Amino acid sequence: MAFAPAVLPAKPAPPLPQLPPAANHKTIILEQCRTLRDLHQIHARLIKTGAARLPSVAENLLECSALLLPGSLDYALEIFRGAPRPHAQAYNILIRAFIRSNSPQEALGLFLRMLACSVPPDKHTFSCVLKVCSRLRALRDGKQVHAHAVKCGLPSEEFVVNSLIHMYASCGEVVVARKLFDGMPKRGIVTWNAMLAGYFKAGDWGEVVELFRGMLELGMAFDEVTLISVLTACGRMGVLDLGEWIGDYVEANGLKRCQNLVTALVDMFAKCGEVDKARRLFDEMPSRDVVAWSAMISGYSQANRCREALALFHVMQKAKVEPNEVTMVSVLSSCADLGTLETGKWVHSYIKRKRLHVTVNLGTALVDFYAKCGCMESALETFEEMPNKNAWSWSVLIQGLASDGQGREALKVFSLMLEAEFQPTDVTFIGVLSACSHAGLVEEGQILFDSMSSEYGVQPRIEHYGCMVDLLGRAGLIEEAYHFIKSMPIEPNAVVWRTLLASCKIHKIVNFGEESLKQIIKLEPRHSGDYILLSNIYALVGRWEDAVSVRNQMKEKGIMKIPGCSLIELDGTIFEFFAEDSSHPQSKEIFSKVNEIITKLKLAGYVPNVAEARLDAEENEKEVSVSHHSEKLAIAFGLMKSPPGAVIRVSKNLRICTDCHLATKLISKVYKREIVVRDRNRFHHFKYGSCSCNDYW
Repeated sequence: MAFAPAVLPAKPAPPLPQLPPAANHKTIILEQCRTLRDLHQIHARLIKTGAARLPSVAENLLECSALLLPGSLDYALEIFRGAPRPHAQAYNILIRAFIRSNSPQEALGLFLRMLACSVPPDKHTFSCVLKVCSRLRALRDGKQVHAHAVKCGLPSEEFVVNSLIHMYASCGEVVVARKLFDGMPKRGIVTWNAMLAGYFKAGDWGEVVELFRGMLELGMAFDEVTLISVLTACGRMGVLDLGEWIGDYVEANGLKRCQNLVTALVDMFAKCGEVDKARRLFDEMPSRDVVAWSAMISGYSQANRCREALALFHVMQKAKVEPNEVTMVSVLSSCADLGTLETGKWVHSYIKRKRLHVTVNLGTALVDFYAKCGCMESALETFEEMPNKNAWSWSVLIQGLASDGQGREALKVFSLMLEAEFQPTDVTFIGVLSACSHAGLVEEGQILFDSMSSEYGVQPRIEHYGCMVDLLGRAGLIEEAYHFIKSMPIEPNAVVWRTLLASCKIHKIVNFGEESLKQIIKLEPRHSGDYILLSNIYALVGRWEDAVSVRNQMKEKGIMKIPGCSLIELDGTIFEFFAEDSSHPQSKEIFSKVNEIITKLKLAGYVPNVAEARLDAEENEKEVSVSHHSEKLAIAFGLMKSPPGAVIRVSKNLRICTDCHLATKLISKVYKREIVVRDRNRFHHFKYGSCSCNDYW
């Protein structure tokens, strides 16, 4: 059955606002205007009474429509155009309105019209217009405004000078800003904050810290804005003592109610390595916005406490706080370090689902994540989809291809980078030289190393020399690598000698291995991996007594071996395995699976390399010791828990040993599984009994 529409009585029109006598119009207009309709009615009445022609009344109408009522800027422009001769105050109101509505170009255009109409600007005009120049990074316009302020006799006004400092600093002219600052006879807190903000924007953290110390020496007052800037600088510089002083000041003066200030403290403590103290502050916060969550997650990520970063991110999701770009970059960085592909893929899908803008930082973090998980196709696809790229983006892709063993592809990408007119950085060359090293491209690597300074103006750092030692050493040119080290213009560090030592293990070269360890002990005498490398070299050439002697030296010096550790992610959960560790709840089933695997591998021709066993293992225990290396346990668990045909992905903290490398090749063939292992140096893609490294690692 259809019903006729109900007939409602018409609402009575609201009464017109009652206006006071003309003398009080100025003080009442702003109080009576609550809506745009009120404004129209009041304006009509003022026109009727003739009061609208009074400059003070017109300016109040203008202020009400331009600044107080949302969506009424167009009406304000009509009022302004109707004014016969607008004063500076009227121009100031509209300039402020344009700034608020994010229309800086229109604000600058109105200022030029003001000058063209010979309306003299006042200090408020200059302050607003200089703010516009700051936003637009319009240094040339800012200088012209500065010159005009000088002509008007206003350059010494503190109000104007503060804006000038901010403008010059925002436009990168921090030295000019500091000259203005130093030339002021009297400086208030706004002036100090303007100078601090200038150094802050320039990333000159040392100057921020020094300027604040100067404030303290002079006994100057400061506020929360000051402290936030200084805390950020302390975090970047690692100046913990000053950061702790500010923390004590905040506590003593009851300033913990300021969420932004406490968030800055959390960020500072985390960046200075005091992550647990940062977490305690974070947990004490009565409410947390996305910035606070991001600061804490970023702190965990930067401290390499990636599992805690991801755990906190899951808590953030349960708290229904929407992540921002900083959150996503930190989470992706943690996923990349842990090799947690599924979690990172969820983050990528979230970015797409929410249609978040993919900035250069976020896009580069995605490329880095996929590359570090061994998914180079996804990394390349993500790179191609990035709307904007910088040299860092290209460098990350090159390094990813290098670690994946795709050396020639990495060099092709380097050529494309040059064609796109991006200047390679020192980081780019680390990736390029690593690519040559992993692919055995000795000649190409030497040419690129020589071109760094001559063609690209990049001076080689210790990392580049280390790449060259790795390039020569992996290729078996051990003597050449040794002489390269001896001819270096800078003092080689432990990493350089350690690189040569690792190459000596690959090629079973004893004499240069012994010399390498001698040099390392002078620099870093307690690094366990170095002793183990030489011990393994002795074992590989059958010098068992020397191998045991090196291990005994470790015991005498109290040097503990870093245990092999492998991670595997299944259904979003990370599982951790240590060599010969039986602490896992399902260790009995895992060891049984390992025994099954070894039995099948032996039928395929596998012979365990007992030289990779613990040296203190008895002869009848050596085979078991080798079979219980951490990556074998992780792979066995992956075979148990993942569906048939699924890719198994494992991350290891150390270089994969020769026995595990051989065994994993055979596992991929016998069980018809693709297995991706990321060790300390590179990726190994095992498939159909072969490895992507072609046994060159």
